Amino acid sequence: MGNIASNLKKVLATLPDAVRLVAVSKFHPVEELMAAYDAGQRIFGESHVQELQRKVTEMPTDVAWHFIGHLQTNKVKYLAPYISMIHAVDSMKLLQEIDRQAAKNDRVIDVLLELHIAEEATKFGFSPDDCRELLSDGAWRDLKNVRICGLMMMATYTDDTAQIQREMETAQRLFDEFKSDFFANEPSFCERSWGMSHDYPIAVETGATLVRIGTTIFGERNY
Repeated sequence: MGNIASNLKKVLATLPDAVRLVAVSKFHPVEELMAAYDAGQRIFGESHVQELQRKVTEMPTDVAWHFIGHLQTNKVKYLAPYISMIHAVDSMKLLQEIDRQAAKNDRVIDVLLELHIAEEATKFGFSPDDCRELLSDGAWRDLKNVRICGLMMMATYTDDTAQIQREMETAQRLFDEFKSDFFANEPSFCERSWGMSHDYPIAVETGATLVRIGTTIFGERNY
């Protein structure tokens, strides 16, 4: 467990003040999360609803839980009472369901719109044009219990750092465009979630405000 605390501190030492760490804790036991918690970490990222529900009951109440995986609409109701942020919103239908369930819990839930920029068919998310169309349509402005706080993306998993940088720079340009066109008067639209263990230094250089790091902190996952 000492390794987790030292790994966490090494990662944090590489992050500027403007970049927050989401410790990706999926498939890791609560004892390991507590090692990170005791070392000061408060934001944890999970991507399986049942696993997250169990951990919420076993972890301190000041943890901010971020849901970072692909989320099905029928699972939103289980997260709505406590989730701090949902990173990977990839449809208007999901946005509407989050709004509906948040209203039932008398909450406003922060979300990020997921972009599909990577050259991998397995990834989810809006194409840039589809995201632009969603925002232009404006129906999202009627949703009172969900707050769009920025964008999320996953770069192609590759050793080609130039490609990773190009994709993240594209995401940053889209963020600037959407900020200017749709959120100019919304200070809450400020988050850019990209970068994981293998590419987060590039993410920091390309405007990320949230990096999602698991393996570098916790080691390989316990499936």
